[in-house]
Amino acid sequence: MYKVFVNDKPIIITSSSKKTNNFTVYVLKKIVINEIIRKLQNNEVDGVNLYAPDLEKGWVLFLQNLDIIPAAGGLVLNPKKEVLFIYRNNIWDLPKGWIEKSESIETAAIREVEEECGIFNLVILKKLTTTYHIYNQNGIKLKETHWFLMQSDYNKELVPQLEEGITAVMFKNESDTDKALQNTYANIQLVYDTYQQG
Repeated sequence: MYKVFVNDKPIIITSSSKKTNNFTVYVLKKIVINEIIRKLQNNEVDGVNLYAPDLEKGWVLFLQNLDIIPAAGGLVLNPKKEVLFIYRNNIWDLPKGWIEKSESIETAAIREVEEECGIFNLVILKKLTTTYHIYNQNGIKLKETHWFLMQSDYNKELVPQLEEGITAVMFKNESDTDKALQNTYANIQLVYDTYQQG
């Protein structure tokens, strides 16, 4: 299954014919993707299921007319196992950003976390997941973000990247993380859930 978010509303691409939610089911090859996106953006529907008997072929078909923007980021832990958050546009988020040309996904993830948070000594522990969301900027774009679990023992002051609209950077303990996750994006909740599942 693939989940793609439009304004935090999911497009679920699945090869299962079992209904697991209240969203309408469409046959992927019979729909116009832009119509589905428009309905989600205009709050006409809360989510949709797109059925494709062959999931990978369905995914390729879904991506056909979308401009894919690759990005990378990290869920960073300190020695106390607290999670590093950034605060931007009145929402708690995890640090991430675009992958530059000729840059590896891992290098981009570390660079973006360093730049957005003013943190160093980052070590990648493992790949967590890949998230997808659609937005409009000179046409419809699909942001494909590769997430890594990282750790750092950096204990100096963290510096938010103000020019990127980030106004705060901080490590949060478990209860503060739970509060932050009540004011975040669906994709960030997905990243955190993947981390929790080990």
